[in-house]
Amino acid sequence: MTHRSIAATLLLLTLSGCATDALRSAPQRPDQPWHPDVSDKGEILPGRAQGRQSLALPPGFVLPSNSNISPRLPHPDIAPGHAYQLAEIIDMAEESSPVTRTAWNAARDAALAVGITRASYLPTLTASVVGGYTRSRNSLNSASLSDVGQAGTVSTGNLGNSGWTSGTGEVQTLGLQWLLFDFGEREARISMAQQTQIASNVLFTGAHQKVIYDVTLAYYAHAAAVARLKLTRDALVNSRKVAAAAEARLKQDQATVQEVAQARATVAQNELRVVEGEGSVRDTYLSLMTAAGLSPTTQFDIAPVTGRTIRVEDATLTDDMIRKAVSRRPDVLAAYASARSAEEGVRAAKSAFLPKIFATGNVSYSTGNLALSSLPGAGQNSSPTLNVSSNAFSSIILGGITIPVFDGGLRAALLSRARNSEDNAKATLRQTQDESVRQVVAAQNALHTASAAYKATTAAVKASQISFNAALTACQSGAGSVTQAILAQSVLLNTTIQQSDTYHAALTAAASVAFATGALGQAPDTSGIPEYSPEELPTEGQ
Repeated sequence: MTHRSIAATLLLLTLSGCATDALRSAPQRPDQPWHPDVSDKGEILPGRAQGRQSLALPPGFVLPSNSNISPRLPHPDIAPGHAYQLAEIIDMAEESSPVTRTAWNAARDAALAVGITRASYLPTLTASVVGGYTRSRNSLNSASLSDVGQAGTVSTGNLGNSGWTSGTGEVQTLGLQWLLFDFGEREARISMAQQTQIASNVLFTGAHQKVIYDVTLAYYAHAAAVARLKLTRDALVNSRKVAAAAEARLKQDQATVQEVAQARATVAQNELRVVEGEGSVRDTYLSLMTAAGLSPTTQFDIAPVTGRTIRVEDATLTDDMIRKAVSRRPDVLAAYASARSAEEGVRAAKSAFLPKIFATGNVSYSTGNLALSSLPGAGQNSSPTLNVSSNAFSSIILGGITIPVFDGGLRAALLSRARNSEDNAKATLRQTQDESVRQVVAAQNALHTASAAYKATTAAVKASQISFNAALTACQSGAGSVTQAILAQSVLLNTTIQQSDTYHAALTAAASVAFATGALGQAPDTSGIPEYSPEELPTEGQ
């Protein structure tokens, strides 16, 4: 084996080991921790772990703490002591939510895609400068080499019957390419991009509606939890009153030990309900911060819910209202635009079967001794530059037509795929329309049910309140039993909680109707409507 063969073999072995060498930076065993290379701030670096740094890594399957990463700070404009209304929280959500930011960037990208597609109507100009050095060995006699050298184009040297030829030079070119006519393919692709932009803009509006809806639901859920907590605290106070009356009657031999134990058990149950209610308030507050896109550590006061008196008549939607609602929903409008875009895609695929008329040309200027027939294209989408010769200056303009003849069925396959996309887009539009009608009807039914339930529970609260007041008074005076007072207190608690829950459920259902009909463009308007808050709910003992 020659020295050249040995050197080539060693080079191949070295290159083949470069790719697999990266495995050293991967976990070495499936059951052992991975030890990354980390910086002084704990940032994971590419490559293998260094011995000095790996000693500072946490033990086991624990990753290092990156000090460059920190939780997001609370909203900077929070006013201490201010009770925020729903509209104010929605304003912060639309500004801070990653959902609206992502939808905004998607809409901007779609607009840029329209501009990029329109650029296909314009010519492309490409400038290039190429310099080089050539050296070749020719089997010429010394006389001919000497003669060529006197021409000033090459220099020669004698090596027996052979000689070396060398040359240097520079070529500057300016190339033009322009597609003049393509039977509507570019127009169809621009229409596709425009319909896609419409869909993106519609979804941007839909993203804001979704954020408003999510914040509204989280706001009402938190308000319901706050109201429920207040009612359970009131129930705890009243259950202690019943327990105190039972213990007083036991001392007077007017009650049994069992009745006292039952009263104390009721107190303990209400204490547990209070603890659970406090946890629910914290959980719903965290859900509200998440829906608003705010930092979970954000803390501010929330104003109580104010709204209108719920009526069953408010849940009525006519068929004409449903048709109008469906026609303005963002998801339906986006699906419609997508179907239009797919139609234009079919038209663009059909245009690929037709000829194209083009113009091309370039201007070149050469210096030195290089003589080239063309310059190779530089880059993935660059074509070669023609008409490069030894002349100092040259130019050419060409026009022509290209006719596709055979491509192995590629255009036919692309046309079939475009038609499939069109069919899918139309099917998606029909499905979206049907689903939107279902959501409108379901939201309407939920609002009707919640409104009727609120009306029923309101009457139940009035009756249970009277019953509890009478039972407690009788128990304290010794005329009634402890068991009746405990039962009346339990019924009152359940009915007041049901009234509160159905009221907030009705508010939620009303927001769902507005969202399902595409009308939830801002916070629910409660101006000029009789106020209602959880604090105004009938409480035990009133």
